[in-house]
Amino acid sequence: MRNTSRAHLERPPGVRFEPNPALVRQAELRAQNIQNRIADRITAFAGSMWFVYIHIAWFGCWIGFGVEKYPYGLLTMIVSLEAIFLSTFVMISQNRADAKRQAIADEQWRTVKEEDSQNEELLELSREILDLTRAIHADKTGSA
Repeated sequence: MRNTSRAHLERPPGVRFEPNPALVRQAELRAQNIQNRIADRITAFAGSMWFVYIHIAWFGCWIGFGVEKYPYGLLTMIVSLEAIFLSTFVMISQNRADAKRQAIADEQWRTVKEEDSQNEELLELSREILDLTRAIHADKTGSA
């Protein structure tokens, strides 16, 4: 059985990927702040399998080499502090995702407003064409 879970993500050969300009601007603004860059790097690492592997090795060595006796009070404290910080980075990541969604929504709203304005112009042109057409028909029927 073939894995098709990523099939919808693949592009045909020769088709270029055009990033959303709103997201590009938002990422550039975010990257200007060193705190954001640090948080993004930590979040990316904490969400990786390397993070999991390091912790498996760390916990295994801590317990296996007998760094402390059961119930592992120091390890529990370290892991609890780490969990506090990681939950903060998760919230930072959620805020970043919300900012991306807002940037896209703002861009879409601008597009809708532009399209609305263009539609109004087209309607006005259509009315003018209709009026001219009626005038031509009236002129033809009146002079015949």
